[in-house]
Amino acid sequence: MGDIMKSSTEYLTFDTEQKIQFVMITDDVTKVVEDSRVKDGLVLVTPMHITAAVIVNDNEDGLHNDYLRVLEKLVPYNDKYEHNVAEDNAAAHIWRQFMGHQVVLPITNGKLDLGPWEQIFYCEFDGKRQKKVLVKVIGD
Repeated sequence: MGDIMKSSTEYLTFDTEQKIQFVMITDDVTKVVEDSRVKDGLVLVTPMHITAAVIVNDNEDGLHNDYLRVLEKLVPYNDKYEHNVAEDNAAAHIWRQFMGHQVVLPITNGKLDLGPWEQIFYCEFDGKRQKKVLVKVIGD
C-alpha cells in the first residue's frame, strides 16, 4: 500500500526505407520503460498507422520472410480490392489485422520482462515515410 500509480507516454519516430519492413524497436521500448521509473506494471506499444503492426517474436530474417510469404499467400498484395480505388494498400490494412495491431508487455523490477529470444518489431506494410509508435507505460 502507499504505491502511487505512474504513467508515461513517449513516441518513437523513424523513417522506413522499404514499403514492407520489420524494424526492431526493443532497445527503444526498453529505454522508455527504464526512463519511466515504473517498477511493476505494463507497457503498451502501438503503431500510429493503420497499415502497420507491432509484434513480439524472434529476430530471425527467415521467420520474417516466412511471415511475408504466408501473408502474401493469404492476401496477395496486388489483388483487386474495393479499397484500392485511390490507394493500393488494402492488403496492408488486412495484413496488420493478421499480425496483430499492438502489444502489451510486462514490467518487472523496473525492466521490460521479455523471454530469452523475444524482440519487439514494428511491422511496416505500406512504408517509405516517417512513422510513429506510441509507447505508454503504466504501473507503480
